[in-house]
Amino acid sequence: MIELGVNIDHVATLRQARHGDEPDPVWAAVEAELGGADGITIHLREDRRHINDRDVRLLRQSVQCKLNLELSIAADVVDMAVECIPDQATFVPERRLEITTEGGIDLTVASNVAKPLERLKRLNIFVSAFVDPDEKQIVAAAKLGFDAVELHTGDYANAKGVRVQIELDRLRRAGELAANHSLRLHAGHGLNYRNIGPVAAMIGMAEVNIGHAIISRSVFVGLREAVREMKQLLSG
Repeated sequence: MIELGVNIDHVATLRQARHGDEPDPVWAAVEAELGGADGITIHLREDRRHINDRDVRLLRQSVQCKLNLELSIAADVVDMAVECIPDQATFVPERRLEITTEGGIDLTVASNVAKPLERLKRLNIFVSAFVDPDEKQIVAAAKLGFDAVELHTGDYANAKGVRVQIELDRLRRAGELAANHSLRLHAGHGLNYRNIGPVAAMIGMAEVNIGHAIISRSVFVGLREAVREMKQLLSG
């Protein structure tokens, strides 16, 4: 069964729109778990634009399923991971002006990722790298000692016409390469209720992380039901 990680960043984004205390992402995590989420994913950004340190600490105490912390290699963010010890950490690139993560981390030039990776691995944290579905990135992840790769599915999600199959084939080749290098296979970014099927059907796919589509759907049906519907698609 493919694991579903529900990203609740956008719940915190809504809270920050009024700089208040609701909706609380901690309560959102409870609702997602009750809907069947296998993991709760949060991105602690350097500018704390949505998820903040308080959220990370409380979620670490309250989440009963897997807690996946997305983070850059910034020292203070890595320090938070060391303090809270999530079940899983996923290194992602970060640019202050981006609306959302725009692509995978370039492990071929990110030599400074080795030390943060070592710090987390020393604590027995399972560590993944969010990468574009390119051969050089998969190979670099394996050489650096990552446990998994999360394939950036944004190009597939945004593709139209014949490009859809081209991008899907690209993801499949990257997935095969990941398996050949003994890396657990994850996927995420732009996945929704319409396009998840082919990605979920990829050989070796173990985990998908979905946020915006599920939180958007929850506006109309509630978070528990939105998660249940996605779980049904994954099981089907």
